[in-house]
Order: sequence, then structure tokens, then C-alpha cells
Amino acid sequence: MKKVITYGTYDLLHHGHLNLLKNAKALGDYLIVGVTSDSFDMERGKLNVHHNVLKRVQAIKDTGLADEIIIEDYIGQKIHDIQRFHVDIFAIGSDWEGHFDYLNEFCQVIYLPRTEGVSSTMIRDESQIIFKMGIIGSGRIAHRFVPEAAFVNGVEVISVFNPDVLQAKDFKECYQLKSYHQDFDDFTQEIDAVYIASPHISHYDYIKRSLLAGKHVLCEIPLTLKKQEAEEVYKLAQEKELVLLEASKTAFCPAFLHLISLVKSGVIGEIVDVQASLSKLQDKTLREFDPNQAGGSVTELAPLPLLVILKILGKDIKSMHFYSVIANGIDTFTKGLFAFEHSIATITLGLGVKTEGNLVISGTKGYVYVPAPWWKTDFFELRFEDQNLNRKFFYPYAGEGLRYEIQEFFSMIVDKSTISFKLKPDESILIAEIIENFRAGEHVNIISRS
Repeated sequence: MKKVITYGTYDLLHHGHLNLLKNAKALGDYLIVGVTSDSFDMERGKLNVHHNVLKRVQAIKDTGLADEIIIEDYIGQKIHDIQRFHVDIFAIGSDWEGHFDYLNEFCQVIYLPRTEGVSSTMIRDESQIIFKMGIIGSGRIAHRFVPEAAFVNGVEVISVFNPDVLQAKDFKECYQLKSYHQDFDDFTQEIDAVYIASPHISHYDYIKRSLLAGKHVLCEIPLTLKKQEAEEVYKLAQEKELVLLEASKTAFCPAFLHLISLVKSGVIGEIVDVQASLSKLQDKTLREFDPNQAGGSVTELAPLPLLVILKILGKDIKSMHFYSVIANGIDTFTKGLFAFEHSIATITLGLGVKTEGNLVISGTKGYVYVPAPWWKTDFFELRFEDQNLNRKFFYPYAGEGLRYEIQEFFSMIVDKSTISFKLKPDESILIAEIIENFRAGEHVNIISRS
């Protein structure tokens, strides 16, 4: 039996794909089709793929041309697949001519002619809906957002809103946006979606006003500072069939998603401990150090460590305790301890206090180590008693990482999906509740005050 293998994303399956698959099948007796995974597409910068891997696999099945379908998940997998499936011919479109000649060492490489005048990119461009986006706030994170949005197809940042009109004007001119606004109603009239990058204490109000204006909302962390506020805005978004997503960039990056999947699969056994640390040394004149603007290490830093704990251990927290160093009205250092039924977790947060920002997940068979800065995950290692079993995983972390959350946000809008499994509303609500409890002084032990 002569085996043929080919690979592709196969997004928006069209007759060009069908012709290539037919030609590949004609080369042998058995056709294996490799379909790229969502995470692999994101690693390679393909943030404009319309359909997820399950839909793309089903589309290939429906053609009836593939004898077997596999998932391509990492660079270098083609050599492994050719050897384990005893492949005779590797076939790929002629637009890749020469690129895969290195595979001739393992099988015959054939470049098949492409169908002229059609491609997934062309179809996407022709059917692409452009979403006009506005930014609320023009501070540090907003300046990172505009360049990152340029990497996601279908998104055009056109406007900025800031009550300080001079700041809004400067931001507009800096990025050559179409407009700037001091009036909120005027701002929302010309956009489809908003990105909220204003101070924490304003998030709830701007989320609610944006949803009531019929706009999809991507809001920076923390979503809100109170549980009830988070519940209210998510309910409002559901009622209006709008997307509301917390912009926790770690939740959407490929390496973190793979890390969570591996841990949940039981590869290091039952999880008994999660330790997540995050700290920053910053100018103490910034709002993070202002108690009147909800400053402090918990409000500023806790959402990311809490995210990984909830993703791994779930939401059923039996008890929690905090130990904080207070200075000038804010917590500059906080250690939080969370007890679950069969496991514990700790967060260590520093604002103006520096500590090792790593992540350690301990299990009954081994542990996961993610070095600082773990929240910008691009590498992690599985470690075992037998060091020969250790495995290292490397991933690209593109740019500032905001492009991953932007891509998820607009994919949800296109797919008319109001809930993302990568960061669910009940997880964001629980994070808001924990922050609220801390700010209310519940189970908080003050170590020192100055």
C-alpha cells in the first residue's frame, strides 16, 4: 500500500482545497491529512483563522477524500508523522515549492499545482467584516493595545475616549486614529466594540454604559472590584447578546493553554499545591500606589495568579487567608493562602517589593516549573523523580501578548459566542469576589503598617 500525507489549515474549505486533496489521493492508495491545531496556528501568527480545529476536521471528513485525519500540533511533527505512519509520499501545494525538500530524506516530496484564483486568504478578505473599535482610556496599556490590534484581521481601532480631552487628542494623533472624544455618547456612536483601559475603579461604570449602548466589551483586569458588579454586567451582556470578555492575556496565550491541558490530563498526577508569584517595581507616583484609585498589589496583580489557581484547582475554595504589608494605605506585599478539599494554593504579590515571579504546580507524580515571568508563558518544564523523564516545552510569545486576547474577543463576536472556555464568566466573577473580600478586610492579617 502506497501512503500519501498532506497538511494544511483548511480554513473556509474551498474547491482549491478539494482539488489539492483529490490530486494527493490520486498519488497513492491511502491518504493521511494533517490539520493544524488552533494553538499551532496561533504560534505561527495565524490569528485570522475563522473556524476552530473541530470544524475544520469535520469539513475534511465530509469530503470523503481522507482515509485518516491527524492533528498537526508542533514544528517538526512532519518528520515524526512520516516515519510512524510509514509514508511514501509527502504532497503539498506548489506555493511551498522547495520549502519541504528536507523531507526527501524520509520519503518522496511532490509539489502539487495550486488552483488559480482562489485561496482562504482571498475568501477571508472578500467576506471580512471590519469591526470598528474604540479605546476607553489612553494610559500605558492603551499604548500597547493599538500596535497589537494591527496583528488581528478584521479589527480597526478608530477612536479614543478620555474625559481629559487633551490626553485623548494626544493619543489620537500618536496613532493617527480617526477621532477622539470627551463625550461618551458621541464616542460610542461610531464604533462596534470597546476596549476599556481606564483605571480599575471606573471599569464597572464603563462596562455597563458600553453594553447599554450596544457595544461588545473587552475590559482590562480586574474586570470589576465587586462580585455583584461582575455578575450584573455579565447578565446584561447575555441579555443583549453581546460579548463581554476580561482581557487577561495569559488566559489566551498558546503555551498557557497547553500547560493547563497537560496538568488537567494527569501527567503529573493529582495536584496538591499551586504556587504563583508576581511582583513589580514601579514609580510610586503611579495610580497603583494610590489608595483612592484602588491601588495595591492585590487589585493590580492578583487576577493572573488567581486565574491559574482556578483553572487548575477549580472554584470550590474552602477557606482563604491573606497576610499583607501595608504602606501608605495600600498593600505593597501580600501572600494569600487558599485551601481546597484535596489541595492548597498560594499567591505571592509584590508592588514595590520584588520576589521571584515563577509558577510551580506540584503533583503526586511530578511537578511543573514555569520560570519568571510565568504570566508571559513561552517555556515550561515537566519535572519528575527520574530526571530522564523531564520534558521541556518551548513556545513563541508574540509581541506584548495582547493580540491573543484581541483575537479571542473578535472570534467570539464573529461566532456569536458569548462565553469563552479560556476564561469563563464565573471565573472572572470569583476573582472579583476574592478582590472584594480582601479590600473589605476579610481574613486579612496585617503584618506591618507604615
